[in-house]
Amino acid sequence: MTILRFPRAFELSQRLEAVEPLAHCDWPACGGACCLHGVWLDLLEVQDLHAHADLIAPWMPAGRRDPALWFTSECEAEPGMPSSEVLAAHVVSNPGHYGGQECIFLRPDSKCALQAAGEAAGLDPWRFKPFHCILHPLTFDEAGLVSLAPSAELLDEPASCLRRAAAPRPLRDRFESEIEYLTDMTQA
Repeated sequence: MTILRFPRAFELSQRLEAVEPLAHCDWPACGGACCLHGVWLDLLEVQDLHAHADLIAPWMPAGRRDPALWFTSECEAEPGMPSSEVLAAHVVSNPGHYGGQECIFLRPDSKCALQAAGEAAGLDPWRFKPFHCILHPLTFDEAGLVSLAPSAELLDEPASCLRRAAAPRPLRDRFESEIEYLTDMTQA
């Protein structure tokens, strides 16, 4: 499914053992609010998207189909990632989107063009989706453990990627797909 491979297994924080009344976003009603700031991609992901631009470009919004527009030149070191460097996806102005801007890969139907391209090609929907997008709202804590982003901040944010649920459920179960994805990414 993924081109990224990590040399070690990911450890889960104790936070994911909690039982809380939390749920994922209410997509598509959220409008892709999580796409407000774009995403940082490992250089291997960037290379892979360029290599598959012919599959991805048709699913991009009009005016965004040229792969030369997809990424900034802003590169940062990120030692935990496979190539140890990440590149920023372009963020474009959109007064109609939450916060007035959005990731270049966000479509008008609030779907990620990368996910739409994977599905249309008969691949796993997450095949082209960036690591950090799949993981969100999970993140790495200060100790490098997989944890939930601060839920109080997310719950206070309109159209958040996390919302209150009617019944409590173990967070580990709530984020089972993301955790399984992380497990698949480790080298055997």
